[in-house]
Amino acid sequence: MKKVLIIDSSKLFSDFMREKLSAENISVEVTNGRRDAYTRLITVLPDLVIMDVSDSFTDLMDFLKSKFSDPNAKNIPIILTGPQIEKSRIASLVRYGVIKYFPTPIKFNAFIEAIGDVLKISFSVDTTPSILGVHHNKDIIFVELAQVLNREKISLLKYRLSELIDKKEMQNPKLILMMTDLMLSFVDGFNLEYLFDTILSEERIPRKYIKILSLDSFIPDFLDGHPQYSEIKVVQDLRKVLTSFVSITAAPDEVPELIAEEILFQQEVDDDTIDRRFNFDLDIDDTEGTVFKVAIVDDDSVVRSVLQRSLSSMGAETILFEDGNKFLASIEKEHFDLAILDIFMPGMSGFDILTKLKLTPDSPPVIVYSQATQREVVIQALSLGAKSYLAKPQKPDVIITKAIEVLHAKS
Repeated sequence: MKKVLIIDSSKLFSDFMREKLSAENISVEVTNGRRDAYTRLITVLPDLVIMDVSDSFTDLMDFLKSKFSDPNAKNIPIILTGPQIEKSRIASLVRYGVIKYFPTPIKFNAFIEAIGDVLKISFSVDTTPSILGVHHNKDIIFVELAQVLNREKISLLKYRLSELIDKKEMQNPKLILMMTDLMLSFVDGFNLEYLFDTILSEERIPRKYIKILSLDSFIPDFLDGHPQYSEIKVVQDLRKVLTSFVSITAAPDEVPELIAEEILFQQEVDDDTIDRRFNFDLDIDDTEGTVFKVAIVDDDSVVRSVLQRSLSSMGAETILFEDGNKFLASIEKEHFDLAILDIFMPGMSGFDILTKLKLTPDSPPVIVYSQATQREVVIQALSLGAKSYLAKPQKPDVIITKAIEVLHAKS
């Protein structure tokens, strides 16, 4: 069984990830505090560490250095989450096994895909576009759903409700599920069951205080066919349900204004919402979470592809070039943390490229990867500034190890 260790993440995040990973038969350990985290690390020896670094970058470095000094834990990959920080700072962490860094809000699809790449598991992810918002006023929780039902967001809702009730110390919570923008049919029944079961799993909300605001005739028909939801009622008039939830003493014509001012108005803005924790973009950006950028310069398309796959597994964004001229033109516009370079190519050779790089400010360190093994070729490449020389072909692990060594020497 694959094992994942989650360190210093919020309860919402760690509980959600435990459920998501456990569904794929992955064992999940959760711990807080760098000292306890290192003890758990060397005890569990997980296949992956997921760590939040919002609190202290110094503490992170202490943990990473301890990990690096242990031969059993040294090569365990790490995915970090935290605030936006400089790419150069992130790249310096590669030698310690950091393969991805996701700034918050975390791009959920890319995040799950990165975990799957490390664990060699293909996750099922609901990527349907959906809006799910949660806010509250006093003891009334408003859950707004629009577009369609997304199972990932519904999964988070369970933890969000629990966190909100605890944080706001709600003594008698009530919930209004606002679904006026949804028109559903029998094909949505599976997700609708999941939504209601998720809400009902928060037992501190009495079933009689769960109301659904909807104009869709399918929802009451659906509830009638499911006795377990019999206490959940569908309403079409928000004013009526709100007046049933709170005690209002006012003239009838004053009730709508009073509701708008005292109930619907969100008196306290809650920044800790589901959509601020995770970003559920449909598209997966291959560069999302990458910790450094590598230029691959080789006229052989197969070699370029192999190198790209190898380096992507350690969190690199790879830019491919089939000749030296395109590469040299590119470094005038963008920064690379590393370049992997062939020697004998049509047109401009690797020697020519190395010569020009010596005259280029802030040029990336270079690993030469070539079929040429003659001593004089190796000496010439190193004398022109190459940091290392690898003879083709090499296993991916060898290439990754050498890349980490060169990046560490740079930092």
